[in-house]
Amino acid sequence: MPPLLLPSSAAAFKTRSAPNIVLSSKVDPWLTQTLKRINRIKRPLNSVPQHFRCLTETLSSPSAIWTLCSLMLPKAPESELRKDDNPLVEALFNYQMLTIEAYIVHVDMVSQNEVAFKLTPESIESLVEYHKDIHSVDTAAATWNWSEKEVQLKKLQEDFVQAANRFVYRTNAMALEGLEEDGAGELLCGRSEEVRSAIMGLFLPLLPPPPRVVDVVRPTPLLPSSTGAENWWQPTLSHPQQASMDSWRIVPSSPNTTTSGDSTSSMWASMGLNEMQLPSPSSSFSEPYTTECDSPPQLYSVPMTTAAYSSAMSMAPIPQLPLPSMLLQQQCSASMGYGGFDWGRYQDMSMSFAM
Repeated sequence: MPPLLLPSSAAAFKTRSAPNIVLSSKVDPWLTQTLKRINRIKRPLNSVPQHFRCLTETLSSPSAIWTLCSLMLPKAPESELRKDDNPLVEALFNYQMLTIEAYIVHVDMVSQNEVAFKLTPESIESLVEYHKDIHSVDTAAATWNWSEKEVQLKKLQEDFVQAANRFVYRTNAMALEGLEEDGAGELLCGRSEEVRSAIMGLFLPLLPPPPRVVDVVRPTPLLPSSTGAENWWQPTLSHPQQASMDSWRIVPSSPNTTTSGDSTSSMWASMGLNEMQLPSPSSSFSEPYTTECDSPPQLYSVPMTTAAYSSAMSMAPIPQLPLPSMLLQQQCSASMGYGGFDWGRYQDMSMSFAM
């Protein structure tokens, strides 16, 4: 798409000058008829230069002012408008008609086939006054107060002044069909609605700043290396029963005469049978004695040694708890009894083992 070029007179805050006109090598018939219609003095229009000269003189006239559209705007801020039950009365007292006028600054019938309009200084001034006195008051009342509200409102007004002076309406060159005497004219074919929408789009609302995002402070999790009030990393003490079980496991199953009950008497005396869960010995300990022995005397005399008997006697002060080795002997031999063994059942047990 070729660049959209405009003359310097179309720039903001530039004074009016003769329009820039570019015609093609062959003039359209509708343009010739329009020029003949508006000219009071009949002049020849047989060539492109004649069309160029006639169109330039007509559009450069001070009276060549076009009416682009009309705006119905309130006369005062909304808080000062008159309230009445009759809508016609409210319209008469509260609203005004503002006519938007412009002049032609550019006609291109070669590349773009368009015509450009620039607002007159009077129309720009009327729009700026309405924006400052009415629109700014209404938009400020519709927003909440913050510290920089006045600064933003002033900047909004300055931006509107710049936008109104830069405003240029561009449309098809066929709009020149609305040309009248002395170069004045009016937009046809619904083009006025386009101008009205474009101008009302210049009235921007006052936007408050976005709400600030509050950072949520979360507690820092305790790491194993950090020192806090909770000593969750310290190992907990084992239960006394677990400690006693551990000490039970390290006691030898066959204590000799040198390991008497003096070193462990305090531990056995402080604990009864009901506080301990003694594992029942498996039947594998009794199998060698029942399968390999030839006679009952060998069966009862093999586990009964002098060391075992002396060890049993040394444990006499502890009548409530037998040693593990003694429990094993109770299952496979009746040569000794301890911890509630009934000596009267000696014959019964011997007969059962003999069988």
